[in-house]
Amino acid sequence: MLRAFLLSLATLLGAPVAAQVEPYDPASVEVDVELLLLVDVSRSMTPNELEIQRRGYAEALVSDAVLNAIGAGFLGHIAIAYVEWAGSYSQRVVNDWAVIGSLADAQAFAQRLESHFSTGMRRTSISSALTMGAAMFDDNGFTGLRRVIDISGDGPNNDGMPVLSARDAVLARGITINGLPLMTQEGMGSHWQLEDLDLYYTDCVIGGTGSFVIPVDDWSEFAAAVRRKLVLEIAGRQPDPVPPQARRARVLRVQSGGGYDCLVGEKIWENYRNNWEP
Repeated sequence: MLRAFLLSLATLLGAPVAAQVEPYDPASVEVDVELLLLVDVSRSMTPNELEIQRRGYAEALVSDAVLNAIGAGFLGHIAIAYVEWAGSYSQRVVNDWAVIGSLADAQAFAQRLESHFSTGMRRTSISSALTMGAAMFDDNGFTGLRRVIDISGDGPNNDGMPVLSARDAVLARGITINGLPLMTQEGMGSHWQLEDLDLYYTDCVIGGTGSFVIPVDDWSEFAAAVRRKLVLEIAGRQPDPVPPQARRARVLRVQSGGGYDCLVGEKIWENYRNNWEP
């Protein structure tokens, strides 16, 4: 296996690796990347949006671009899982961890996505989704050269612990977080959404080596955005810089340096809750 080979090579070269390399687990399967897809299904999403999301991911996984990226990897296969999330206690595993190294593998995974019909769940807890997602890497049977969480969402965190606390805990484990903010404002929850949700994700959600955000401004862009994002994550590449004035299909790289109020979602929720109470 790759890790055993690297350990042997390092020993021959006299490199002090014992304190730097995790113990090799012969029961685990080595992959280029462990990629967890966290997909927003909060009640602000319409049935049409949920359908577009599910089919967008399914189509991306069987695309030539994604399969070529997988095949070009050092090992030529990845581990992937698909989880839907909403509020603090609302996460459901649609596709648990599986290996994709061929078209047949991708088709089997995509078929399970297409046969699943989502129903919206209440609230938006990015923090709980990240916390639950990070735990899914524990004892999942895979050893990846990289571990990545890919999270989509159409609004800021408004439930559970503050998003910064959850994000920092995930990053401390060496997991990279990338974001796919959905800025379409089609659903009934437009009053929960932010016009600059991409900046919120950039400052408050993503992080880690090579992290980035790809905003979706219109649902017609969704499939292409997912495909592009998966290719970058699988290949372990940083996106090319784009002019700041480019609005559509742009990529925001790493964090913008802070300054965004990362509790804005909680404040919006509290304001509306106070208005509802007699």
